[in-house]
Amino acid sequence: MPLERIVSTALQIVDDEGADALSMRTLAQRLGSGTATLYRHFDNRTALVAHVVDRVFGAVELNGDELLAMGWQQALRTVAHSMFEALARHRNAARLLVEEMPLGPNAMALREHCVAALLDSGFPPRLAAHAFATLARYVLGFAIQVNGHGGSGQLDDAQLSAVFQNVDPALFPATSTVAGSMPVPIKDEFSFGLELLLSGLAHLHDDA
Repeated sequence: MPLERIVSTALQIVDDEGADALSMRTLAQRLGSGTATLYRHFDNRTALVAHVVDRVFGAVELNGDELLAMGWQQALRTVAHSMFEALARHRNAARLLVEEMPLGPNAMALREHCVAALLDSGFPPRLAAHAFATLARYVLGFAIQVNGHGGSGQLDDAQLSAVFQNVDPALFPATSTVAGSMPVPIKDEFSFGLELLLSGLAHLHDDA
């Protein structure tokens, strides 16, 4: 059985039923085969998860030369938004990244492009490594939250807005003052926080 079909089906299970639903047995049943077929490709579930995660990162189409040309800030901004969008397209896949660091070929290429852009701009190696690690963790954290946003039993943005608009200004004067801007849409939060991260890195870059 082609590896491509196996990994695509595994990702479909994650999309349909959640990260916890992915197991060798469930995958074999979905494929209409035995688990022995899967163990020819993967030693265990961890190896399967690594392939699924890298499949998601394969959707992040980035050109290393173009990233170098645009400068480190725009390069990291572009990568962060591309990663965020790729993970957002697969609502449950982000949780798989919590299980282990992505080390597949697509993830390695993405890391390589980012670190190269940082080194090319004069970041010392240790700072470049920390910068990418922090960026990747930041994207993952937001991807997990955006994929759980608006789930069963949660208030939607209109309902949350009404809650903030109706707070008692005597008890919560500061919240009442900013109520018209709450809740902040999660994608706006992501962009705002990303700019703060890049601004902080710019100061570290200048100090280095």
